[in-house]
Amino acid sequence: MSTVQSSQTNTPSAVKSSISTKELALTGMSAAILAVISQISLPMPTGVPITIQIFGVALVSTVLGWRLGSLASLVYVLLGAVGLPIFANFNGGLSAITGLTGGYIWSWPLMALICGTRLRTGSKTLNTFFAFFFPIIGTLVNEAIGGLQWAALAENMSVLGVFTYSMTMFIPKDIVLTIIAVIVGMPIRRVLSRQL
Repeated sequence: MSTVQSSQTNTPSAVKSSISTKELALTGMSAAILAVISQISLPMPTGVPITIQIFGVALVSTVLGWRLGSLASLVYVLLGAVGLPIFANFNGGLSAITGLTGGYIWSWPLMALICGTRLRTGSKTLNTFFAFFFPIIGTLVNEAIGGLQWAALAENMSVLGVFTYSMTMFIPKDIVLTIIAVIVGMPIRRVLSRQL
């Protein structure tokens, strides 16, 4: 009798720690959304296009949380790495990750992990603050990793040059896109959490 009770007690936590079929479907759909959003880009002379991919990663991680958000981003990155043309301007392959803009791409799972982090403090004001704070930090981490790889591989750009260019062309836009993604994603997350 005690053995039966023990297994019944452990079952919910085991199920809770695994990924359900609905969550798996959401992860796949989110990876597909990232692939679509990635095609919205404006080519630039520097070779680093202006995109709204940050919006996609921030939105997915806001809606799904750190676990599923980072998994969806990882699936997207891996699918692109094996050759599917799902990165910006229909690029794909390992060279897209190891090349000039690769750092911006392969750090998305890390960005999603940070963006999807939620703190429950007991204060609605603090909860709202952290709902925006972590995504902005995640965006800045992504910008830093991408910028460092860009500077390391570019022959005509120093770290200072990349940072200056990023502060002008990318970072302000990406912070605004991240804030919009959180604003859009939070009500979707609430609806979705009731369905799951």
